[in-house]
Amino acid sequence: MNSLFITAISFFFKNIVLIKSIISPVLVDFWAPWCGPRMVGPVIDEIAQEYGESIKVVKVNTDENPSIASEYGIRSIPTLMIFRKGQRVDAIIGAVPKSTLLSTLEKYIN
Repeated sequence: MNSLFITAISFFFKNIVLIKSIISPVLVDFWAPWCGPRMVGPVIDEIAQEYGESIKVVKVNTDENPSIASEYGIRSIPTLMIFRKGQRVDAIIGAVPKSTLLSTLEKYIN
């Protein structure tokens, strides 16, 4: 699978996300274990498998990484952010259909 599960400090997050996003888009899934049915997780996993090396997927458990969540202004779970060329370029807040997520991602895939 094409996912990285971030459980480390902000430095690690920045190195992975910002550097990888220079080469291809990075989709970051900010999630928490207490978040209801966690419907977005399986969709993110499907997208990671379908798109292979076209995108990178990073999952951030906000309970274990509150400094990362705070730095990026995460107020609702789930929040999905897309990074490209070292910058945050888009965000989706809340559970959305897979088709909505795919149409947003397509804008950033070469």
